[in-house]
Amino acid sequence: MAFKLNIRNLLASNLFKNSAWGGLSNILQNLLFSVFFIIMARIYSPDDFGSYLIANNIYSLVLGFSSLGLGHWFIREWIHTDDKQTLTGTFFKTQFIIGLVFYIIHVALCFLLYDQALIRSLALIIGINILFDNVISVIKSLNVAELKQWKSFLLITVEAFIKCAVGCVLFFYPMPVIWLSLVLISLRLITLNLFITWGTGGSFHLARFMRIPIHWSTFRTLVLKNWAFLVISSMAVLNWKVGGIIVSKFLSLEAVAEYEVAFKLLTIAYILPIIVSQSIYPMLIRAEKENPTSLRSIYQQAFYPLAVYGLLAYAFVVSYADTLIPLLFGSSFAHAALYCRQLFLVMLVFPTIFLQANVMLTLKLEKTDMLCNLISVAVNLSLCLVGMLYWKQLDAVNYAIFCSFVVFHVIQDWVLVRKNIISAIHVVFIYGCIGLFYGAIYLSDGILAKEWIFPMTAFILLSALVMYFRTKLPAFGK
Repeated sequence: MAFKLNIRNLLASNLFKNSAWGGLSNILQNLLFSVFFIIMARIYSPDDFGSYLIANNIYSLVLGFSSLGLGHWFIREWIHTDDKQTLTGTFFKTQFIIGLVFYIIHVALCFLLYDQALIRSLALIIGINILFDNVISVIKSLNVAELKQWKSFLLITVEAFIKCAVGCVLFFYPMPVIWLSLVLISLRLITLNLFITWGTGGSFHLARFMRIPIHWSTFRTLVLKNWAFLVISSMAVLNWKVGGIIVSKFLSLEAVAEYEVAFKLLTIAYILPIIVSQSIYPMLIRAEKENPTSLRSIYQQAFYPLAVYGLLAYAFVVSYADTLIPLLFGSSFAHAALYCRQLFLVMLVFPTIFLQANVMLTLKLEKTDMLCNLISVAVNLSLCLVGMLYWKQLDAVNYAIFCSFVVFHVIQDWVLVRKNIISAIHVVFIYGCIGLFYGAIYLSDGILAKEWIFPMTAFILLSALVMYFRTKLPAFGK
């Protein structure tokens, strides 16, 4: 009876509602975006497809810098401040101005790194998304602070439908990749308008916020005071995108496409822990403000479900990557299944990294989190370059990413142990479980059919998780 009551408490919580909306919309979004991705892989030549992927990689990289990483700062300040209108207006104008600057940087970077005319032309068009994304990021952050993320999730799903519909049109009216990019940018205005008018329920007034003055001294102080957030967000994006850029410089465009296929499947898996951690972040801030003990409780009871999710995601890819990738992307991408399994090693540690990062930001340890990101990127970049110089294979990039995130997680663990959020025994237990899990997966290859690995793993891990929730759910469901 108590367990059933705890389940009802969890289902009624804001955490579950936002995470459920995020999870369901994420599944639908990624299906639609993946359909668009698959259509492009089938319609366009490897050179055109690779050029489009390169331009998108540079855009995604610059986008991570353009937000200045101020989303976490805004959420934290919004919860504490009384003058929410002025804070939102300042945040909006800062994001808009910096978006213009980084659009120029994006174009310059593409022209500097690549001399192909197609990549440069795509950079001019695709880069416009930076302006749109910076405005939308303000509204997304506002929805997170108000625990109304479901609005953002719904609108992103609408955007995914539009993009998928455009991709389907290619089967009947093929168009050059340049024209496709122009169409997508034009249609993105619909999403932007929906975010402004409906996504905030009328609380976001563009004209009013544009009239809020922001002096150069205010802008400079805001950026300089919170520069650690910029480094955190930019390094996080760089950690993912540096691999694609290095592959494009050392290997062929076909290799770029194979890497992006594997990475696309990884993005489908890792976005859910990010959504859940974002939903938990305001709860952590309020808990730390009211009762620091509650912060520790929320963290501890969110950690294990996220860790189990990561293990299940890896087991799923081990079982089904060889079947799914050729089925979805065509037989020419069959070899990408190997790279997918390598890249998914990240899921052994990544889901809990984002949670621990949010705990550190809640404790105002953003400079420590920044250092974690810098070290992780340095490890990633060093191993990628060494691997490419000596082996010139995608394996080097995949293993470099995994090693960088392991280092990231270990440093976070050390910090949280010192802050008494977790114990050293907890850390040893977690890494021991990960090691045993990977060893069991590795040894089962050749003994069991791969298709059985995931269902057997799911039964064992989910059974253990249910037993855990029987004793730990009450505080988590509040």
